[in-house]
Amino acid sequence: MKWYVLRAVSGQEKKVKQYIEREIINNKFEDLFEQVLTPTEKVYQVRKSRDGKTKKIAVERNFFPGYVMVHANLEDLRNGEVIFMLKNIPGILGFLDADRNGPNEKPKPMRDSEVKRILGRMEESDINDIPLDTEFTAGEQIKVMDGPFSGFTGIIKEVSAERKKLNVMVTIFGRTTPIELNYVQVQKMS
Repeated sequence: MKWYVLRAVSGQEKKVKQYIEREIINNKFEDLFEQVLTPTEKVYQVRKSRDGKTKKIAVERNFFPGYVMVHANLEDLRNGEVIFMLKNIPGILGFLDADRNGPNEKPKPMRDSEVKRILGRMEESDINDIPLDTEFTAGEQIKVMDGPFSGFTGIIKEVSAERKKLNVMVTIFGRTTPIELNYVQVQKMS
């Protein structure tokens, strides 16, 4: 089994994934496919509710729009049938790299390093705190939205992007105090 990339109509990756999974079952190709995947990650977005309060919600976002990955055995004797089936699924534009040299060119599998990078990014999104869709910089004013300091405002002194943490100076009882917060605990002040 190797990973292959299919080009899909952007915005229809989830539908295409469902079509592929349905066609695999209908054509009894389950033994040739291990997984169908749309590369996504979870991000937080700040939204205002009807009552005017801001809320952070987790949203799944494609980090490779227009692509669907399949972990499949395309070296099997039924190879031609499988490739034909995949190319004729609604929303599929073809295999990445294969159609460049002609319509009968065999699809090329992804390199192991590429697969590890993509799967690692997806796994990291699940394991770590969900990455925030906002960049923070030192000197910005923020409002604490979550935790024991909720409602306080402060100024960012240091940003640790890899740890998704901020060192913030907050005034408590008339004294400026440094605290460490996660990205998801704060919101930029406008």
